[in-house]
Amino acid sequence: MNRREVLRLAQPPLVRFVPGVALGLLSALCAVGLLGVSAWLITRAAEQPPILFLSAAMVGVRAFALGRATFRYLERLVGHDAAFATMPALRVGLYERLVPVAPDGLGSARSGDLLSRLVSDVDEQQNLPLRVVQPLVVSGLTSAAVVVVVWLLLPAAGLVLLLSLVAALIVGTVLNAGLSGRAERALAGLRGRHRAALADYLTNLDVLVAYGADRAALASLDEADAALTAASRRRAVGAGATAAAVTFFAGLATVLTLVVGVPALGSGGFGGPALAVVALVPLAAFEVFAMIPLAAGAWRQVRASADRIASVVPSRVPTEIPVDGPSALRPAPEVFTGLSLRDVTARWPGASSPALAPVSLDLSPGDRVLVRGESGAGKTTLAHVLVRFLEYSGSYRLNGHEAREYPVDAVRQVVGLCEQRPHLFDDDIRQNLLFARDTATDEELLAVLDRVGLGPWVQARGGLTARVGERGALVSGGQAQRLALARALLAGFPVLVLDEPTANVDPEQADALLTDLLSAAAAASRAVLLISHTPVPPALVTRTLTVLPPGESPEGR
Repeated sequence: MNRREVLRLAQPPLVRFVPGVALGLLSALCAVGLLGVSAWLITRAAEQPPILFLSAAMVGVRAFALGRATFRYLERLVGHDAAFATMPALRVGLYERLVPVAPDGLGSARSGDLLSRLVSDVDEQQNLPLRVVQPLVVSGLTSAAVVVVVWLLLPAAGLVLLLSLVAALIVGTVLNAGLSGRAERALAGLRGRHRAALADYLTNLDVLVAYGADRAALASLDEADAALTAASRRRAVGAGATAAAVTFFAGLATVLTLVVGVPALGSGGFGGPALAVVALVPLAAFEVFAMIPLAAGAWRQVRASADRIASVVPSRVPTEIPVDGPSALRPAPEVFTGLSLRDVTARWPGASSPALAPVSLDLSPGDRVLVRGESGAGKTTLAHVLVRFLEYSGSYRLNGHEAREYPVDAVRQVVGLCEQRPHLFDDDIRQNLLFARDTATDEELLAVLDRVGLGPWVQARGGLTARVGERGALVSGGQAQRLALARALLAGFPVLVLDEPTANVDPEQADALLTDLLSAAAAASRAVLLISHTPVPPALVTRTLTVLPPGESPEGR
């Protein structure tokens, strides 16, 4: 995904965009017409002509006043509707490009910054039609129309207005770029940095307080906030200075128009009412024209946000991330008969060396295999290979067929991963289970909770409506692992990969948790691959696979 593609998705199609531009143009022309006709009416009325000579102008004032408000309202309604309609397509397009590379292809993007790109930076794209394209078109056409009208009334005044608009465009744009251009380009990144720091601080507050590091983290958050505030202030200064420059040239245009207009009074039918029109209409023209220099600033922000959106999605899927190729045509196996690895290795995206030494393994229904090894040996890498988060070298066969012959989603219907830190949504227990199988009844949910040893606990909490808190803050590490296993059993994965299930559990509870987890899996005839660097009672597993660091051969037994 590149910047051009992001901007293309953000810009509404012509059939929806043109009506908003047309209404905006009508509103701007009515604003100019209102001031021009009012100036003519007041000046002409001072000459005390018969009332019939003023009736058309009075009707015009009412029509332009009503038209300005009506067209402005309709322009906002239609324009914003068109801009907002592009947001779902942009978000869906972004998610569709993220899903094939997630989670291992997203690099080192911090969660808060990634959220900022998916929310704030995407929202910023609605300003492309609203604050960039539409203002440029409306202001440009309105300014051209006003210059033509003034030129017809008094050529010298038309020339003054044209030169004033050009000068305001150059000075306003240069001033805005000089004062706030850098801040506008940096604002999206600073916003992402601030949200990443805030998310890290709030998520890890308990650990930071426990180790006395909360003040340092808060200082880092304050620094990010100060940088964001300073950039916002510089942007506001630039916008204010631009508005001041445009106002100055508007006044200058009026003064110069009087300078060239007063001597022309009485010649060629140019009278007082016409002088009032050519002197005051530039004020309305500059009011509309003021959006052009500001559109340049909005464009810098839109472009910077589009770059951030594009950067989070690789222009091509890394070779280390599996994608469905032309041979991935087999449906998901209805019955699991076996899984085998032969000299399987893998590497993380962007890494120059393998993260997993060659591994060979056979896994059949009912097997309980312990994978052990020191930190960095590649145990988690092996888990990600099995669920096809990472591409592999060697042979990985499922039911006798190479895993590449199945779509990646088909493999994930067979092999389920319970991660070291299972994610729990800030909702009740029922909803945390239902997304694994949304047709499950409450009786089935309670039954699967009983199988993982959570039946009495759930009843004591008040049933399935008990909330688990944000990221499972209201449950212990062991209970979170049991809930994750309940979800996996509910989803019906024939193969379960348990990645360090006792990592966040007290040592005295670890054996009991493993016993319950493996017993529940065995009762459901699941094959289990247990990844652990801590000792596991030999009676709980059928065999052990030792994974050594890359560069050494793994040893299975």
